[in-house]
Amino acid sequence: MTDAETPKKERKPPTKKIPMPEQDAKVRGHNFDEVALGYTAEQAIEEAKKCMQCRNPKCISGCPVEVPIKEFVALVVEGKFMEANAKIKETNSLPAICGRVCPQETQCEASCIYGIRNEAIAIGRLERFVSDYARLHGEPLPDLPAKIGKKIAVIGAGPAGLTCAGDLTNIGYDVTIFEAFHKPGGVLIYGIPEFRLPKDVVMAEVDFLEKLGVEVKYNHVIGKIRTIAELMEDDGYESVFIGSGAGAPNFMPISGMNLINVFSANEFLTRVNLMKAYEFPKYDTPVKIGKRVAVIGGGNVAMDAARTSLRLGADEVMIVYRRARDQLPARLEEVHHAEEEGVNFNFLVNPIEVIGDEKGSVTGMKCIRMELGEPDDSGRQRPVPIKAV
Repeated sequence: MTDAETPKKERKPPTKKIPMPEQDAKVRGHNFDEVALGYTAEQAIEEAKKCMQCRNPKCISGCPVEVPIKEFVALVVEGKFMEANAKIKETNSLPAICGRVCPQETQCEASCIYGIRNEAIAIGRLERFVSDYARLHGEPLPDLPAKIGKKIAVIGAGPAGLTCAGDLTNIGYDVTIFEAFHKPGGVLIYGIPEFRLPKDVVMAEVDFLEKLGVEVKYNHVIGKIRTIAELMEDDGYESVFIGSGAGAPNFMPISGMNLINVFSANEFLTRVNLMKAYEFPKYDTPVKIGKRVAVIGGGNVAMDAARTSLRLGADEVMIVYRRARDQLPARLEEVHHAEEEGVNFNFLVNPIEVIGDEKGSVTGMKCIRMELGEPDDSGRQRPVPIKAV
């Protein structure tokens, strides 16, 4: 038989990630319970077995904090879930949070060698599984190094501040976090909805940091209660880490942005998440939602605002995005969930005016059609208005 006559081996079809169990879209659209339900132990082990245990794992270099992915996944295969969680926490203090909200498809999973011919290993889902397992089964405290006798002040109990506090505690510093709000978490608490990141998950991560020795002081606005100079000169802090966040929203430079019921995502999500507007009148901070809601933007925050609006009773919610679908910065999972729940997407559309009535309330929005032009500084094609013919 000649080479030409030799039958070729059929290539196996690409394998997919084991699907994450989740609430049905028709059910979850009416509640604020977490959408994704997490892997079972059996599902986690089966998914982890796909790992090729590469000699030079690219996934680690794709992770901003260089989680030892190869090692923790190997521990999952062995059923050593508590040890896997401890391995992650060598470089990441917040695995239960990162496993839920990190954009793995553009980071660790984008670099996964297994993903060249298949769908990448579900690293984020495995991280979430082992961290949830540890939380629910009495996570032990690690052996900490001896204290070095130096104090560090961290301003802000958001993700940056919490991570900094965890890392410094793990190398022997005494850390105090000064938080302006009455709860820790920053954007994790006020910005990300309960259905995507439950508050008890965030609080559990903070509680664990406190068990490690981190002190958190709430309702402390640095600059008013204490200055940075006072923290260092009078209170004896060696250094100060400023993780105060980017809380001030940017509004579009178009008319009508000051009309009633035009919200920044920051204000809208804070009212809902931190002040529990979805439980009004039990909590006294209502948010008025119209029957038709437009959300400007295409990132994760836009998806959060759109999906929250549906849960608050809007009949129609639309995303208005000036670029094309494949340029959406939101995680693919968030876009998929939004579409499943009934959010409509309007691509290559840009608002130029928000319209109101004589009482100052929003009634509509005037938009123009866009097309993609030359690439901008980010490398993406710049949206430009379609010229009239």
